[in-house]
Amino acid sequence: MYEPSDCPRRTPQRRLFALLAAAAIAAFLSGPSRAAGVPGKAAAAGQSLAVFPDPEPKGIEASLSQLQQALFVNEQKTIALQFELENSCCVHMQFVNYASGHDLIPGYVFTPAHMAPSKRYPAVIVLHGGFHMHLDVEFFPLIRGLVEHGYVVMFPEYRGSQGYGPEIYANDYGHTDVADTLAAGRYIASKPFVDPGRVGIFGESRGGMVTLLAIEQAPRQFKVAVDVVGLADFIAYMSYKPEYRRREVAGEKGFGGKMPFDDLQEYMDVSPVNHVDRIQAPLLVLATTGDEIAPLELHSGRLIQLLKAEHKVFDSKIYDNAPGGHVFLHGDTPERADAYRRIFDWLGRYLQ
Repeated sequence: MYEPSDCPRRTPQRRLFALLAAAAIAAFLSGPSRAAGVPGKAAAAGQSLAVFPDPEPKGIEASLSQLQQALFVNEQKTIALQFELENSCCVHMQFVNYASGHDLIPGYVFTPAHMAPSKRYPAVIVLHGGFHMHLDVEFFPLIRGLVEHGYVVMFPEYRGSQGYGPEIYANDYGHTDVADTLAAGRYIASKPFVDPGRVGIFGESRGGMVTLLAIEQAPRQFKVAVDVVGLADFIAYMSYKPEYRRREVAGEKGFGGKMPFDDLQEYMDVSPVNHVDRIQAPLLVLATTGDEIAPLELHSGRLIQLLKAEHKVFDSKIYDNAPGGHVFLHGDTPERADAYRRIFDWLGRYLQ
């Protein structure tokens, strides 16, 4: 299994101290004089990163919403500080706000702690999954591993992510998330320390869906792609989810409260399986049997069949009931070790 190689290992006591220190610092940073949602950074003019849209909440529901946003913000600050405490000897992390259309989107850029002068590095966009998720500890080993393998990493907190206020929390499946991802690719490619011709993309779960839509909508932007347990068919996804989640998803901006039987075309448009013919980037697909979040037969399995039918350049590995199922990539298991090896090898084949 891949393990970080250079930093000294933390004892449980040191790790606990680091987490407590990060939480204390995050609590300080969340004071009213700080820019909400920006870990230790003041908000630049024109940013829409305020935690609360209304400074005077109206009713218990509004108050609970504000409390939830405040908790999201503090959680995200703590996670960012934890990454710095654990990896600063080898990885430099920078919080950025990059442009996506007329909006500013938060994100993180990870580079080697000691960069070679005038060198242009290959880069990888890493996308989280989840309904409303964000940078979290489960991505630390992958980010660290990519940097140690010679890559610059960008982790965009595309719209739909939590911890950056209601403007970023607003969700529009298959639209703003993809637009923010493509903008992140252009942003990192513009940096003087990145080779613009060597930018790849990685996504897991919903991030896998966004990865697929990105390489379908902009076939030449990314040199290579990796999809891990990605959602490939949104209509299928809505067919087996419990009613509360179906209504939650349908209530997002793009769907406007409509179920697939009310607006079939919209759900088809954001389903990557319907646009496989547009893919040009070499694609690695990783999945497992026993996945109840994105069942193999409905998502990755169908994607692989279509990639074969369209004669696309791809590789795949289907694990047999990998521990953790949908989140197998984050377990301390042989399956994760094998997946990491395949990811690094696939990216290296086209970016190094």
